[in-house]
Amino acid sequence: MEHSKDFEKKMERKVEHYVKKVVKVIAMIILGVALFLLANYVLMRLWNWLMPDIFGLTTITYWQALGIFVLAKLLFGFCGGGGKNKDKSSHKKKFKATHRCSSMRRDFEEWKHYEQFWKEEGEEAYKAYVERIKNDNHDTE
Repeated sequence: MEHSKDFEKKMERKVEHYVKKVVKVIAMIILGVALFLLANYVLMRLWNWLMPDIFGLTTITYWQALGIFVLAKLLFGFCGGGGKNKDKSSHKKKFKATHRCSSMRRDFEEWKHYEQFWKEEGEEAYKAYVERIKNDNHDTE
């Protein structure tokens, strides 16, 4: 007798669990459909507000907006991209950020000596270079 009561309680819990899941799935489907219809309505309102004034186009009905929405989704894709490429693109961003500028950073470290070099040798070396170019150009003319 005790065993059958435990079995009944387990079955009740399982049924209750599955009923909750089914209710959640149905609620999510209803929410998704409602958001889709709302997005379609917003598209229609935006089109009718902007397009006639900007481009001289006619206004559209709700069903025409639905057609434009579906066409745009077919042409430009659903849900903004796949999950597989998300990891790869973030890896590429990390790779670019860490490795792309490492040689420039290393070169930049050497530039901290530039001012001291220019004070000691740079100006004189530059003047000598300009004189050498003037003399070379003068000889060729």
